Amino acid sequence: MPYLTTPTDLEALLGPVGEASRRKEVPTLHPVYRAWIEQSPFAVLATVGPDGLDTSPRGDPAPLVRVVDERTLLLPERRGNNRIDSLRNILHDPRVSLIFLVPGVGETLRVNGEARICVDPAVLASFVMQGQVPKCVIEVAVKAVFFQCARALQRSALWTAEQVAARPGVPSAGEMLGALTEGGIDGVAYDQALPARQAATLY
Repeated sequence: MPYLTTPTDLEALLGPVGEASRRKEVPTLHPVYRAWIEQSPFAVLATVGPDGLDTSPRGDPAPLVRVVDERTLLLPERRGNNRIDSLRNILHDPRVSLIFLVPGVGETLRVNGEARICVDPAVLASFVMQGQVPKCVIEVAVKAVFFQCARALQRSALWTAEQVAARPGVPSAGEMLGALTEGGIDGVAYDQALPARQAATLY
């Protein structure tokens, strides 16, 4: 099978970058991008570390992140599974990328930057939610910001009522764990307990 091996081959295949695609990228949080990002309750955080890549979903009531200024974002580290893959990676390599989504909006917004892990008690206290203070906050020094067009979400029909109504019968968390552990974890019991456990440990 033929494969592309050089940037020249890739550019010849896909064509030139349009003016709008070039000009939409800026090195700081332009006010129009800030207005967009402050409506977002969900993002995917990408990091890189010694064991490879990691992507992690992040969510909170909008705004998910706090815009400190045009060059700085704060993202609280909420309760999770304690794998802390993203945090380990940041300690190894500070480069991060965030893709923000807003329900019902086709465009997405990307922020590339460098991160560090803040444990200042005053900062942590400012992110209290349901009486719970995050263990740490990810501070992102912004390096590049741009929006991405809606084609991917249009092709996937992600936000359409029809897509939500036709939710596929994907395996549940318990079914996946039961299969992966060959019955070592009781999938049925896991699924039965999961809603109450999530509600009690959301933050």
